[in-house]
Amino acid sequence: MVPGLTLGEDKKQRCWWCGSTSEYVAYHDNEWGMPMLDDHRLFEKLCLEGFQSGLSWLTILRKREDFRKGFAGFDFRKVARFGPADVERLLADAGIVRHRGKIESTINNAARACELVDEFGSIASYVWKYEPKRRMPESILPTSPESIAMSKDLKKRGWSFVGPTTVYAFMQAMGLVNDHLEGCHARKLCESARRKVKPGA
Repeated sequence: MVPGLTLGEDKKQRCWWCGSTSEYVAYHDNEWGMPMLDDHRLFEKLCLEGFQSGLSWLTILRKREDFRKGFAGFDFRKVARFGPADVERLLADAGIVRHRGKIESTINNAARACELVDEFGSIASYVWKYEPKRRMPESILPTSPESIAMSKDLKKRGWSFVGPTTVYAFMQAMGLVNDHLEGCHARKLCESARRKVKPGA
């Protein structure tokens, strides 16, 4: 067994972090590291990574559909119009993480996302500027020079809950980097998909 990998019941090798939980395995196999260009999903992931702060991703993953219902499918133009009544509605929603600061941050970030689209044409065009050079990860790191740079720029633009660790987790999940370890069955699938991706296409 390659260090950092785990062997599933289906005899497939996977990154150690997905363990044996069915939700995590499905997320690891089908989503994590697959390149994403859809602006709603990119905005969603940035927001959910912010909500994850202090929690496990599995907690957020299990609540993701409720988050989508509460935040209008993460249509940032709609979320940007949320007001105080929506904040109170979301604080009363037991299906999500009821954290006022993170809820208000999501609404603020939605307005900032609109500004990003106005300037760059899409969120995808902006975030994919920070795609690093291809590399073979020997271990999964918490940050990178690119995530630090994106975090700094987003904060300058008024975003919140977008620290370097949060941004790097976003980059990993959305395929800006392929951090599936060598020997993980999903690595080649993600790399093949990444070669076909052209932001703005």
